[in-house]
Amino acid sequence: MRKSLAILGAGLIAHCAVPITANAAEGAAGFYLLGSKTSMAGVIPPPGTYLSDVNFYYSGSTDVQLQFAGLTISGGVDADVYYNIPTVTWVAPGKVLGGNIALSAMAPIGWKDVEAGVAANGAVSVNLADENAAFGDPVLGAALGWHEGKWHYNVATLLNVPIGFWEKGNLANIGFNRWGFDISGAVTYLDTSTGLEVSAAAGFTFNGENPDTNYKTGTEFHLEGAIVQSVTKKVAIGVNGYFYDQVSGDSGDGARLGPFKGRTAALGPVLNWNFEIGKIPVSTTLRYFHEFDVKNRLEGDSGFFTLTMPLSMPGH
Repeated sequence: MRKSLAILGAGLIAHCAVPITANAAEGAAGFYLLGSKTSMAGVIPPPGTYLSDVNFYYSGSTDVQLQFAGLTISGGVDADVYYNIPTVTWVAPGKVLGGNIALSAMAPIGWKDVEAGVAANGAVSVNLADENAAFGDPVLGAALGWHEGKWHYNVATLLNVPIGFWEKGNLANIGFNRWGFDISGAVTYLDTSTGLEVSAAAGFTFNGENPDTNYKTGTEFHLEGAIVQSVTKKVAIGVNGYFYDQVSGDSGDGARLGPFKGRTAALGPVLNWNFEIGKIPVSTTLRYFHEFDVKNRLEGDSGFFTLTMPLSMPGH
């Protein structure tokens, strides 16, 4: 049980970020994936190489004004988003500052279908419905974690590299056309004798300026957590959620709506299921989130399914 849950932690290291239509800021989108670091957030897996895959879906809408890729959209926005995110995570052998260091790389492939009611950008007319499927921005990650009995904790960083699909005036961009950096800390209390897990994670996302729109998204704060109880040796169920708040306003010549700070919260169930394929341990997680207390962003529902397995582990 401990080994399977630790492998689940590899998926959390890898899948902290992916472009979605979710946050306030330019395009109502941020590269940090809210809700990705809930159950087992503080766990770094044993040394080895791991493959993770996330299937993520989000559906939301809003009637507030937004800015998408240089366009000002006035209400009636509906968006559906799907991403598949294959990721490789390597946990180094040995210790660094008394902990285990992990490096990850993800290459998201996304699909978006976005419709808007009214748009204006000077005298330019625009198509108010866009649909695209393309590669998104790759994200590089690093984490350093420690284990002390029932307590597991880590600090982690993520870097968004802006080379994915992005076009000025497109409502359904898959990438961001801006650099992004995220730093977070997480802790997990895990009692394998009772099956109780309590996890929490908090961090900040810092955004560079989009050079084609002169729009700089403000600094974003995110808080996530979960309470999970094992019901068998292979299955655990619980509740997880997140809180998001933009702590500094948007800026730059392209930020025509002013600071445009956003906020949201979400709650929903989580299911962890561990099994084996032959002698290979496999960890999966299924999550659902319903958003509420939303300001200056889309409001909707999200769900994703994550599968993680080791490609290689010492002694295996």
